[in-house]
Amino acid sequence: MSEIANYFSENIGKILSTFFTAMTPIGELRAAIPLGLGVYKLDIYSTIIFSIIGNFIPAIIIVYALEPISKFLMKRFKIFDRFFTWLFDRTRKKYYKKFEKYSGFALATFVGIPLPVTGAWTGATIAFVFGIPPKKAILDIFLGILMAAAIVTIIFKTVGYVKFITG
Repeated sequence: MSEIANYFSENIGKILSTFFTAMTPIGELRAAIPLGLGVYKLDIYSTIIFSIIGNFIPAIIIVYALEPISKFLMKRFKIFDRFFTWLFDRTRKKYYKKFEKYSGFALATFVGIPLPVTGAWTGATIAFVFGIPPKKAILDIFLGILMAAAIVTIIFKTVGYVKFITG
């Protein structure tokens, strides 16, 4: 037990930095895993676990907060009412049939592909716009985060830190 305590006391700053990097909308896992493994030399398990948790927390907040926030804004400001009505009508009419057919797979895959503008933040926003129930969205986003963590870790471990960051 003392080994675990020593590990955390020696690495708490590195772990928290990795965790909070995973929470950022641009970096997410794509930045947190290379940071933890390459810069801080954390072990693979701590890096992956804290990156996944850090990436998942904002997604949960976004999935559960966007609807009440949008309803609040729509009730109080006519411009938001027009914007959200336009957004929902346009998006759901234009893309919903395609998205409905593959919704869970599509959302998990979108979150799981570690490219710019994909990830948990965008996936949570997409779930809101398409009206995916929060519990389903959370599961699909979590599966996508697991997929992204695996992909980023494999790529990082295969090509290394410098090549991963510089391309």
